[in-house]
Amino acid sequence: MKNKYALLILLLLGYFISACSNNEEKIQNDFLFKEYNQGDKIVLNSVNGGSKTLIRTQKGFIIEGDENKVLMFDFFGTFCAPCKEEALELSTLWKNNTKQFFIIGLTHFEDVSNAEVKKFADDYGAYYFLSNSNENSRIIAQILKDINYQSMEQLPFKVVLKNGIYQELTDYWNEGKKTYFYLGKVPTSLMQQDLNLIYGKK
Repeated sequence: MKNKYALLILLLLGYFISACSNNEEKIQNDFLFKEYNQGDKIVLNSVNGGSKTLIRTQKGFIIEGDENKVLMFDFFGTFCAPCKEEALELSTLWKNNTKQFFIIGLTHFEDVSNAEVKKFADDYGAYYFLSNSNENSRIIAQILKDINYQSMEQLPFKVVLKNGIYQELTDYWNEGKKTYFYLGKVPTSLMQQDLNLIYGKK
């Protein structure tokens, strides 16, 4: 019995260590924001160069011109230790799947300059699309409402969409059950397994 409690404590400790949390009340969880309408377009610029236009679907998002690609949103912070640790791994995941997959990183819980986000990218190998737009908080609020996520937010936090529809993902922290998000640092090997299943769906 003691071993079971010890294991539980270690699992909980690992969970909190591998995610950055914010204790302030979240405006997103109260849904106090202007929702997007179907067909709305949002232009985002990456600190790594280039721009993408998101299109609001009935209850999700697609990328204009890359509508057939599986889209991952990664909520991250330049201050967040697990975000730093996984940045290069996410770059590799994107490069290994670039024909079918795109990652958009959205800064969250902070007010930083593009130069600071670019420094984060260079220091930690985050070579995928990183947005530091004023629109990020609204996009994140919309995503959280779309998936009915009302718990305390922690970083990193990810969702995956195909054809503008949120996809079921493996809950790394809950014995592999299915959910609509990744919370905290999750192995990219698990993400790849989920992506392979998502690619196979019609």
